[in-house]
Amino acid sequence: MDSIRRQNTQTDLMSLEAAAASARGGFACMFSTSEEYETALITERRAQGRYDQRRSRWPAIMFVGCAMMVAGTVLLLN
Repeated sequence: MDSIRRQNTQTDLMSLEAAAASARGGFACMFSTSEEYETALITERRAQGRYDQRRSRWPAIMFVGCAMMVAGTVLLLN
């Protein structure tokens, strides 16, 4: 009976060690350096379309409009 308890204890201990090793492996990082992580992060974000160059023309239009108003005011006051 003592050998059965010892086997169960050994089995339980091995099972517990395997579970602990599996849990530690879940927290492991798949990148060895921060540079690899940053590269993968930027690549993923580009794939999602977060870094698209959507430029609005509003700033240029507003600049031209303001420049024309200033020029018109100068011409009007001369």
